[in-house]
Amino acid sequence: MLSEDEIQAAAESLDQAERTRIQTGLLSLRHPQMNMDDAYAVQSAWVKKKIAAGRKPIGWKIGLTSKAMQYALNIDIPDSGVLFDDMVFEDGATVPADRFIQPRIEAEIAFVMKAPLRGPGISIFDVLNATDYVTPALEILDTRILRIDPETKKARTIVDTISDNAANAGIVTGGRAVRPGEIDMRWMGAIVSRNAEVEETGLGAGVLNQPARGVAWLANRLAQYGDGIEAGQIVLAGSFIRPIEARHGDTISADFGPYGSVSLYFA
Repeated sequence: MLSEDEIQAAAESLDQAERTRIQTGLLSLRHPQMNMDDAYAVQSAWVKKKIAAGRKPIGWKIGLTSKAMQYALNIDIPDSGVLFDDMVFEDGATVPADRFIQPRIEAEIAFVMKAPLRGPGISIFDVLNATDYVTPALEILDTRILRIDPETKKARTIVDTISDNAANAGIVTGGRAVRPGEIDMRWMGAIVSRNAEVEETGLGAGVLNQPARGVAWLANRLAQYGDGIEAGQIVLAGSFIRPIEARHGDTISADFGPYGSVSLYFA
């Protein structure tokens, strides 16, 4: 287990990396003994720093829900991070050129809650009953921690990703809001294009076979720490595509078919 001083130092390095847009080194390299509980402790310390600086939590993101991403990191469970008010972009917005370090985009289904969810024992049906509506969304990922250490060539691990607020950086919602009982989210998908060229396609079934299952997992995991999902919060249920690099000058758009589209332009 990391000491409290090590946890605070790691959180400070992440905070500084985000503010300066200069990445910090791999925590997994600095602390080889680090485990997932340590990583969530670092994330929590960083979240408290953000709140102390005046930022307001508005929800949660769930990551690593697809088998491909789990295999890549040699894990078998998702991870999660916290959404903040200053991460929200309007549909079609221009992302300033100096906002992020290495932004990437994922396509997801966003759940907007009308009732709280507190585990343990939360089921998919509890999630559907507590959801006001779902809507198309894009998540902006960023990496405050190096993806690969230049000297050792060691890649980031799950503890780096979790510590880095699950690589969470931005959210945009758009298209058409739908009541959860009106659709089969397993078949809600998107064609995602960069500069009018199709890069990725996917279906909601790629997220644990049912996006609501990820939200139930989150509520049950948060219960271990005395926390939960609150009414009015947004939950990004997990990506059903591989991340797409968002370069300067790129327009990323996701066509969700009958549920509308959502897009961003990166200056």
